Amino acid sequence: MKTIRLTAAQALVRYCAAQLNEDGQPFLAGAWAIFGHGNVAGIGEALHAAGDAFPTWRGHNEQGMANAAIAYAKSLNRKRAMMVTTSIGPGALNLVTSCAMAHVNRLPVLFVAGDVFANRAPDPVLQQLEDFNDGTMTVNDVFKPISRYFDRIMRPEQLLTALPRAFATMTDPADCGPVTLAFCQDVQAEAFDFPVAFFAPKEWHRRRPRPGLREIKVAADAIRGAKRPLIIAGGGVHYAEATAALRAFAEKHGIPVGETQAGKSALPWDHPLNLGSIGVTGSAAANAIAEQADVVIGLGTRLQDFTTGSWALFRNADRRIVSINVAPFDTHKHNALPVVADARLALDELTALLGDHRAPGIDAGLKPGWLAAVETVTAAPTGNALPTDMQVIGAVQRGMAEDAIVVCAAGGLPGELHKLWKTARPNGYHLEYGFSTMGYEIAGGLGVKMAHPERDVVVMVGDGSYMMLNSELATSVMLGHKLVVVLLDNRGYACINRLQMRCGGESFNNLIDTARHVVPSSIDFAAHAAAMGATSEKVGSVAELEAALVRARASTASYVVVIDTDPMPTTEAGGFWWDVAVPEVSERPQVQAARADYDKARELQRAAD
Repeated sequence: MKTIRLTAAQALVRYCAAQLNEDGQPFLAGAWAIFGHGNVAGIGEALHAAGDAFPTWRGHNEQGMANAAIAYAKSLNRKRAMMVTTSIGPGALNLVTSCAMAHVNRLPVLFVAGDVFANRAPDPVLQQLEDFNDGTMTVNDVFKPISRYFDRIMRPEQLLTALPRAFATMTDPADCGPVTLAFCQDVQAEAFDFPVAFFAPKEWHRRRPRPGLREIKVAADAIRGAKRPLIIAGGGVHYAEATAALRAFAEKHGIPVGETQAGKSALPWDHPLNLGSIGVTGSAAANAIAEQADVVIGLGTRLQDFTTGSWALFRNADRRIVSINVAPFDTHKHNALPVVADARLALDELTALLGDHRAPGIDAGLKPGWLAAVETVTAAPTGNALPTDMQVIGAVQRGMAEDAIVVCAAGGLPGELHKLWKTARPNGYHLEYGFSTMGYEIAGGLGVKMAHPERDVVVMVGDGSYMMLNSELATSVMLGHKLVVVLLDNRGYACINRLQMRCGGESFNNLIDTARHVVPSSIDFAAHAAAMGATSEKVGSVAELEAALVRARASTASYVVVIDTDPMPTTEAGGFWWDVAVPEVSERPQVQAARADYDKARELQRAAD
């Protein structure tokens, strides 16, 4: 057997560079890296030697790098991914939030975190956590419950089994998610005679499981017998590249579609069967159908609480759920009829079984009525009051190209975007709402731009989320990946402030002005962005915002536009109840009233379950 002598770190990089997707592209586009003593000598040397064959990018924050990598994979429908490497201790732990986010969203990313010395000679090494009762424990053990595959590399030859397992996990449609390799720093530098064949290029093809014959027949029978069916399109529609199949299926059988946050853009916004967003932040049109639906077809969705209105939305006493998903775990929720299959293949086989069957028509006025409501709340204001989030969204929609990609994650903006944003092309709507991670937006926008350099990327972010993590704005400038950032400053965590007040609480510790302070906060966001190299300006009205967006689109560098907004208004049309528990006992009359409303809603939840 022919061998080649390499350090363990060199072997890891060489193997990663040789792994291809089904289109013959490198599955891993390269590595994000912040070096420390736990990875600079081993992995750092190996990445430098690889050069452009496996490019390395430097970030400013480990979580920011990870967010960019995850956004890249999501934007490319999991067909490609990135590696992220850090030192040990705090550098590694900065990846924890992102690792959990990738797990929740079922997105591939390879985390290679430096670890302690396997030989224990210098223990305790700098940044090592010592467990008094477990000599094998390191801080990287926190990744075990939030990784789809975890391994600690304590010998170079362990890579021969760990790396194929890692790629098998990242490329599997059901098990897909984050992989963490805790790489002992002394082992990174150790040499081993690796088989040359181990580094031969290999294509990883995603499994596309066909539905079981009985499962698909039962599902088809349920759909054929439905009088008011509804499809809920989730992120799995995009990951399975099933948007065209969904359109053909919906058109042939006349079944309307509601979209989850992850599924939005599965159909063009103006398609007559696309009723828009579903659930807590749903359109009035989609939710009206959902309340009466007798068969709900979940397509590539995990049916989380925002989609189901905390399982109170589907009120038809006779309703059944058909759950089509590659992950068996998701198909059995709430006694659904399970179809474990690739979304595209399942739709093809359902069509063959249904033949020319068409569902009864829906109320023709639902969609036009909803679109009229959207136009009303997104129209440019006529007075001098602070603009609303909805009015800013309308201005951004009018100011960006039809194929632009909007990026957001947390606060009040995701709900408004879910209702109001009009997406004409698949993957034009990029919301991280599985984990709803504050601080994701700018780093996520960078990852999206790296995946789609030919499309405009507009990041919409509130002041609260911007303050959580903004350093990768400087990285976007440094790498030449232009972002348009619209920063809405409502002086605090306005979304949670509104929720707090709806639950009967006083405005407390959310808005900056009602938080404990000695000196009133006054942050110059435009100056802050400019300090990181972006072009920036603050505008005083929606009209000025629209003019600034023209300049932003013409700019060759990242461009930040700041606008003050009103923290209180939301889109009243559409939406649905969300189960947020209200205290049973309180001296506040407002809380007591909110609890009475909550108890009534819970009765509807139990009736719909």
